[in-house]
Amino acid sequence: MGAFLLLITALIVSSTPFRDLSSFPHELRLLEGSLQQLQVSVPVMGTLVNSNPEIVKVNGVEAREVKVDLSKPLSVQPKKAGHAELALKWGSIPLKAVKVNVLPDLRVVPGGQSIGVKLQTAGVLVVGHHLVNTGAEKYSPGERAGVNVGDTIIKMNDLFINDMSDVKKVVNEAGAKKEPIQLLVVRGKEKLSLSLTPAKDTKDKEYRMGLYIRDSAAGVGTLTFYEPKSGAFGALGHVISDVDTGQAINVGDGQIVQASVTSIEKGESGNPGEKFARFYNENQILGSITKNTPFGIFGKMKEKPNRSLYSEPIPIALAEQVQEGPAKILTVVDGQKVEEFSIEIVNVVKQHFPATKGMVIKVTDKRLLQKTGGIVQGMSGSPIIQNGKLVGAVTHVFVNDPTSGYGCYIEWMLQDAGVPVRSSSPSFPLQKGKVA
Repeated sequence: MGAFLLLITALIVSSTPFRDLSSFPHELRLLEGSLQQLQVSVPVMGTLVNSNPEIVKVNGVEAREVKVDLSKPLSVQPKKAGHAELALKWGSIPLKAVKVNVLPDLRVVPGGQSIGVKLQTAGVLVVGHHLVNTGAEKYSPGERAGVNVGDTIIKMNDLFINDMSDVKKVVNEAGAKKEPIQLLVVRGKEKLSLSLTPAKDTKDKEYRMGLYIRDSAAGVGTLTFYEPKSGAFGALGHVISDVDTGQAINVGDGQIVQASVTSIEKGESGNPGEKFARFYNENQILGSITKNTPFGIFGKMKEKPNRSLYSEPIPIALAEQVQEGPAKILTVVDGQKVEEFSIEIVNVVKQHFPATKGMVIKVTDKRLLQKTGGIVQGMSGSPIIQNGKLVGAVTHVFVNDPTSGYGCYIEWMLQDAGVPVRSSSPSFPLQKGKVA
């Protein structure tokens, strides 16, 4: 009898209706005004108990209890932002409770424009050590003081450092007085207090720290979106790292300006291509950069950017709404003209927490393949459009297959831009990879 019951249980658990019922979501996140269809292949009638008919319609009905045929598609349509609960029953037997979280309608203007990026670091970034010849010995005072490559010096003798000219002044004053400099250094998530005594170089008679430092960075990328209500923008889809240290740059100040694509190095297997562009009309600042995160750069713009293919904002898709199938990207391959190109979303990774590699994409547009070979550096941040919704941005290219690469979900970029979709912002590790 025990074996028989075990067999019956195994058959029930492995059945399609049971698996479908088990996979029925515990939580539905919907954007106001959208429509989601669900289906459970249970060949019976059921009752859906809607705890708040003012929030959602079930199969087009605004009732607290709705009789449904569970073998047919079930539609859930949000009417306004709020929370509700759907209790799935079979007769009087409760089967499953589903939380419904209806989010306010969120629309943004897709980008695609090439932009020039100017970043001023918060403090100065240490990118190397060099030896100072004092006549008696050759050494690096900075290395001896414990300053590492990748550290950021943010204060010297209680003076906040904004650029390299500040550093030179403090070093010369301390050297002349033969006094050590008290440094406040950021290393990863730590802040360290170090003491460094400058050394006088016998060749140029200048006091040195024995450190190579950098206070700024510049490059080109692609604008992903502009949110008209807040003026927030997002671009790039990946973190900006220092070319020598690989460390993420801490933003002290930054701007984006117009850029114009002058030429393209076509990508090949083992050799990712690259967009070459020049800054255009640098005096016209498009926006200010306030954050540099694993999902790109973010800040504020005073007005809607020019040359957009979309005159009006379009809806966004939540991470779980992105589907495998055809899509489009918006990018520039010549001058400042934003164009639309066909791609395929070949794989979608389910993510409940932010991660940079959310989908695998493949360029299918023959004209783009002929022009660029696929995804090239400088294309990162190009918005991905599917079914009329902004779903994500291009982030990385596969080194051995430039026709393919990764994309991140737009939800994570909006969250970092200060336009949250979820109620909380969980922490996540920085992921590394070959960026586009």
